[in-house]
Amino acid sequence: MGKKQTDSGLFSEEQLKKLQETKKGLQQEERKREEEAEAQRRFERKQREKNMSFEELLDKYGDQGSKY
Repeated sequence: MGKKQTDSGLFSEEQLKKLQETKKGLQQEERKREEEAEAQRRFERKQREKNMSFEELLDKYGDQGSKY
């Protein structure tokens, strides 16, 4: 028992720092994936609207008056 144990619990401070960095990295990746998925959904919605007929657009958004 010559070693002095300075860690708290199961992991040393160095290991905890590495785990926290890994967690931050994974959270950033997840956020990026969510943003990309949202951008893809917006793009697909715009593409579908481009393919809609004028009547379908009126049904969806209604006749709200003149743009000007």
